[in-house]
Amino acid sequence: MSLELTQEDFLTERQVKRLKKTLRGAAREGRQNGKYIPVRDWCILHIALDAGLRVSELCDLKVEDLLINQGNSSIIVRSGKGDKKRGVSIGADLKNHLKEYIKWKEERGEPTGDDDLVFLSPSGKSKKLSRQAVYHAFKRWAKRAGLPERFSIHSCRHTYASMLYKSSSYNLRLVQSQLGHSSIQTTQVYADVLNEDAEKAVNDLPQ
Repeated sequence: MSLELTQEDFLTERQVKRLKKTLRGAAREGRQNGKYIPVRDWCILHIALDAGLRVSELCDLKVEDLLINQGNSSIIVRSGKGDKKRGVSIGADLKNHLKEYIKWKEERGEPTGDDDLVFLSPSGKSKKLSRQAVYHAFKRWAKRAGLPERFSIHSCRHTYASMLYKSSSYNLRLVQSQLGHSSIQTTQVYADVLNEDAEKAVNDLPQ
């Protein structure tokens, strides 16, 4: 099934910053007040926005999948779509957040061994987080940040792809690798929507 996207499927840079600011503030307050969910949700959505992981990949993440104690940091997705393994490079901001999050889990007494899950359901110390919980988490925080209702957790992945495509000087192969698309044709949809030539052409129309 091919993706069908338009510009309205991507959060703007301003909307991303607003969502992050909302989550960052809620997580800070959550740490102070002993609230679990805001701290967990900020880390989940930070990964979604800055690494583009699918919901199922977020739920399956284990501590050993976070390669954050070395120079070139990355997240290992062991069972992506089609049961394929890939490494997703991440920036310093997300790396530092993940380090802080794992430390916070240790301080709470949560298991943080290599084989332990990164994100847990609050209903049980070893219960896996459900995909539905991630869907609801995004909607809850997006509403609080004042984002349009049309956005969903999948919008984070699309937004990540669009921003990576632009920041990499339109490197489609890099986007394909980071997202884990088996075919470049799937990734091509981002190039079609965010066409550099089209943007230049419409700006060069006679005034």
